[in-house]
Amino acid sequence: MDNHLQATTTLSNGVRMPWFGLGVYKVEEGQEVEFAVRTAIKHGYRSIDTAAIYQNEEGVGRSIRQGLEEAGIGRDELFVTSKVWNADLGYESALAAYDTSLKKLGLESLDLYLIHWPVKGKFKEAWRALETLYKEGRVKAIGVSNFHVHHLEELLRDAEIVPMVNQVEFHPRLSQKELRQYCQDKGIQFEAWSPLMQGQLLNDPVLEEIAGRHGKSVAQVILRWDLQNGVVTIPKSINENRIVENASIYDFELSGEEMARIDGLNLDQRVGPDPDNFNF
Repeated sequence: MDNHLQATTTLSNGVRMPWFGLGVYKVEEGQEVEFAVRTAIKHGYRSIDTAAIYQNEEGVGRSIRQGLEEAGIGRDELFVTSKVWNADLGYESALAAYDTSLKKLGLESLDLYLIHWPVKGKFKEAWRALETLYKEGRVKAIGVSNFHVHHLEELLRDAEIVPMVNQVEFHPRLSQKELRQYCQDKGIQFEAWSPLMQGQLLNDPVLEEIAGRHGKSVAQVILRWDLQNGVVTIPKSINENRIVENASIYDFELSGEEMARIDGLNLDQRVGPDPDNFNF
């Protein structure tokens, strides 16, 4: 893996996706999201992850245009992800949702479009819509979010295209080993949301000790662990110092022993909903 912020992984269809990006979940539409996205682009981030349900696609779009102009780079240098919400998981409604997201973002196409949650009895129809978008060349890559192994198996029974990405909750207390292995075997890139467990890991003694050894923050150690595990990661922040700090993870490496100690923190503990048991 190239060791710099613009380093990419190659998805199963040959599309290159940055290993590191900015997530904007719960970042408020307007000034807050615009500041975060522009700041990230200014400091070298090349991937932005949003979703219809975050209700900030318009602000993300505005700040992408400003950020690209300020950085003097083209749209093709930025990887933009959005997601279709549960209410739109039919065939026609997912196609329409994609158009709505593009319109709000002010973009001609997305680099990655995901099914946000595996709503029972609905996600296969939505996947057919994403396959259509992909086959028509309207989106560069398609994938899913919050899918367990059995959801993926069900999807793959009828799918023509294997999802290129599965974005799930992943952090040292939820290391999802079986799911990661399954995705690896199927050529599905694993991506982490909530990599810092919404701040709940920042006082963990094991992580603090490892961080101290490297002169790094706990957040940097966790994000480095993601990358060394071959996991794409999208930490969220609205603070410039934190946005810079989160990305400063290319000047150190965790040893095999340190990686194993972090792996050992797993408790199968979630901060978000369980994909087998959600009601939205």
